[in-house]
Amino acid sequence: MSKVKRFKNIPLSILDLAPITEEGTARESIQNSVELAKRAEQWGFHRYWLAEHHNMPGIASSATSVLMGHIAGATESIRVGSGGVMLPNHAPLVIAEQFGTLESIYPGRIDLGLGRAPGTDQATSYALRRTLNSSPEEFPQQVAELQHYFKETPTARVKAYPGQGLKIPIWLLGSSGFSARLSAQMGLPFSFASHFSPDYTLPALKIYRDNFKPSNEWKEPYAMVGVNVIAADTEERAKWLATSQQQQFLSLGRGEATPLKAPVEDIHAVASSYEQAALQKSLDPRTTIVGTKETVQKKLQNFLEETNADEIIINSQIYYQEDRLRSYEIVAELMES
Repeated sequence: MSKVKRFKNIPLSILDLAPITEEGTARESIQNSVELAKRAEQWGFHRYWLAEHHNMPGIASSATSVLMGHIAGATESIRVGSGGVMLPNHAPLVIAEQFGTLESIYPGRIDLGLGRAPGTDQATSYALRRTLNSSPEEFPQQVAELQHYFKETPTARVKAYPGQGLKIPIWLLGSSGFSARLSAQMGLPFSFASHFSPDYTLPALKIYRDNFKPSNEWKEPYAMVGVNVIAADTEERAKWLATSQQQQFLSLGRGEATPLKAPVEDIHAVASSYEQAALQKSLDPRTTIVGTKETVQKKLQNFLEETNADEIIINSQIYYQEDRLRSYEIVAELMES
């Protein structure tokens, strides 16, 4: 029987969507991310990842590699990565050069997480790519091409400078079984989006672990799971703060991308019964943890035992910067207890 993992003994990391609030600006969002990254490094978090999204007024991390460089330059040791780069939006050579440049500036600190979704709507996908002829089935070939640019290949006609010969960890991200299976086949680490796709978490992890083939870089499977955490010093404040993320999901469900909204006293007043049921499904209490330190500790441990994950990455969509910092500080206190 395998030993039960304790979450304070595994790496805990941060997923930052660089939220732009309804009263804020992109500049303020980026400044807030820098402040959080500096604190996260002090508190002992392992990675700081940024997500690529486009045409979303509430997210400031569209130019993911640029923001990564800014965060890495403001910190000293924490790993900085993409959670993730949506590879179909880009030529693999461009990503190899961008991340080769980042790794050359900040050696040993850069992660390259890849997703196959567009991270946006169809019209914006067209604006990004100029064509929609590519399909998800091409994603494995795109990943293989990207890997090729990081290898020392003297006979290659096209090479990534910087990039060639650099050891940049590549992760595959997913919310279904597709990337789980591909990660296993390619012998790569896998990060599952449990924070918004909780029902598929265990099936995807099983696919990944059952089919894993060792690679030169990874001899054993390595799985990271995403969790939403909104922690506060009282249950009441945590629940109140959580209404900002709930409103964000409501807006997406209505096809209305908006900045991150301030908390409301009663989410039921702004959501229909159907929407409330959808919120409960997407923001499952197992993977959207809201409450005090004691609540967070118990539920994080329960989810770790359920998934047997090797790492947990935490997203906290919180409107007020001081509350977002406090939420992560509470998690950091649990790492030390």
